[in-house]
Amino acid sequence: MTIRTSSDSNPIFLRRVDSPIGRLELTGDGEAVTSLTIERAGHLPHEGFPEHSDPVLEQAAEQLAEYFSGTRRDFDVPVKLVGTAFQQSVWTRLVDVDFGEEISYGELGISTGRATAGRAVGGAVGANPIPIIVPCHRVLASNHKITGYSGGKGIPTKVWLLDHEGIEHTV
Repeated sequence: MTIRTSSDSNPIFLRRVDSPIGRLELTGDGEAVTSLTIERAGHLPHEGFPEHSDPVLEQAAEQLAEYFSGTRRDFDVPVKLVGTAFQQSVWTRLVDVDFGEEISYGELGISTGRATAGRAVGGAVGANPIPIIVPCHRVLASNHKITGYSGGKGIPTKVWLLDHEGIEHTV
């Protein structure tokens, strides 16, 4: 997966996708996916705008369909992650967590050189602009407990994603 970090994240392209966890909205800049939003309470951020896709978003839509059907375990579509240096270090580490595996917030903090920054790690995970493709759902408490999820319907969405990947967890 190619990760770009330019600060220009204005969406130029827009694509919506149906999924088992609700509608998804992808935005892109012509070079990379810049956001993925999971429908919340029946709404998406750019629902008033018509779709205007590009090859990158088409590739992302195809890979998401394969992921949800169980035939894809990782993504290789380019993404552009815009955030602080710390957020980017957390998001880059998330990409290394494979399908069916999990990482704890503490382990994630240690791997980014911030072993005692639990709240900051949690904040960076929650601010991930491209969930699923950058798999923040694979982050759990050290006892495998789900502590929250900001996408879609919240914890039920995370439960679905974890179950889909066979990741052991408790609520």
